[in-house]
Amino acid sequence: MSSSSSNPPRRERFADAAATPAQATLERQVLRLLMAQDGSTTRLCEAVAGGPVELVLIKQHVTSAVPAIVREQLPGTQFIERITSLAAHGQVLMDNLTYISLDGLEPAIEADLRAGTLPIGHLLARLWVRRERITQADELMDRLWDTVGQPDAPATRAYRIATPTAARMVIAETYRRGMLMDRA
Repeated sequence: MSSSSSNPPRRERFADAAATPAQATLERQVLRLLMAQDGSTTRLCEAVAGGPVELVLIKQHVTSAVPAIVREQLPGTQFIERITSLAAHGQVLMDNLTYISLDGLEPAIEADLRAGTLPIGHLLARLWVRRERITQADELMDRLWDTVGQPDAPATRAYRIATPTAARMVIAETYRRGMLMDRA
């Protein structure tokens, strides 16, 4: 599922500047649905792709140097910083920046996170979680786009993942044009 292939998937902004009015309307409707959903984005990507997606691990390390918003949202002093893309059929579906608090994290989940081989959505299936929107996350978005390129504010959101015991993750994600792929 993880990749570092020599042919990186194509990354495009969600909206097509050359779209017809009808296409632009459809793009806005689909993006509104994607931004509003609060379930597993990994599962949405798999539905669009018609099967498993490729996890492209761009960067991952344990750090205590995190943006202030992460310290405000999550407990602890040590975090996994992880930048990934989910791709299928040569197209990026979404780019993600995730900070995971290591404070009190279950050992099995921590081991899988450190391995960097599974999408976060597959790991969250083991936990009861609630997503809480973060509205002032420009620093996270800038950090994501500095790494992957293609800034796209209208197609980006940030949220905190909370479990019954504590907040666990902060995620910034940008949906890409691959979410509109036609698998027919």
